[in-house]
Amino acid sequence: MRLANITWPQAEAYFKKHDIVIIAVGSIECHGRHLPLGTDTLIPDRILELLEEKNKEILIVPTIPYGSCDSLEPFPGTINIGMDILYQLMKRIIDSLRQHGAKKFIILNGHGGNVKTIERIGIELDKEGCLLALLNWWLNVWEMDPAWKGGHGGGEETAGIMGIDPSLVDMSEINKDLKLKDVSPGLKATGFYTVEFKGIQVTVPRATPHVTDNGWIGPDHPNTATEEWGKKMLQAMADYLADFVVEFEKVKV
Repeated sequence: MRLANITWPQAEAYFKKHDIVIIAVGSIECHGRHLPLGTDTLIPDRILELLEEKNKEILIVPTIPYGSCDSLEPFPGTINIGMDILYQLMKRIIDSLRQHGAKKFIILNGHGGNVKTIERIGIELDKEGCLLALLNWWLNVWEMDPAWKGGHGGGEETAGIMGIDPSLVDMSEINKDLKLKDVSPGLKATGFYTVEFKGIQVTVPRATPHVTDNGWIGPDHPNTATEEWGKKMLQAMADYLADFVVEFEKVKV
């Protein structure tokens, strides 16, 4: 049930019986040269569409399409609202829903840069007698199948987009390899914010263009992705979410 599609009396009737809502949060940012800027929003939205096929009663709030993506901001098209604005936006949305009876919030997140902000809100809600559950879809599916594990804009997310619409993937760019930029000959780049020194990972925060010109980072090359993988993975996440909704709704707060 989409909040945007029902009337206020219908919303009133829902909150008389239920105190649970789902909110998806994504981002508009670079995901390599081959994936759309809306990858982190498109995938959660598709998972929610699949969820609705199994549960038409849960109330789904309109997706927040913007996120905190400071390191990716230099890439054209990226829209970074930062942690402070994301916090204020989500807090106001949640506070409005609480006025009408919501006490339990499931956040379906598509972007790693949003995690700290969402966790902060969750701690605040807990202190106020409410409860927040954060599902980071790309991490959750790793646990369902370790073969799906991936990085930013790599095979995992590329498969996710293929599972939605293969035409959204620029296949002319998909075979380009990842070339990380080391901090120095002795400090080898290993990820977004990490370098390796004497076998130890050290955090060195840098803007993503200072780490890679490409924009995707991870062990899973985008050219490993398939539409079949994507559809199976998205359905698995939707099925898990459907079961989680049932269990979370039982919680008394």
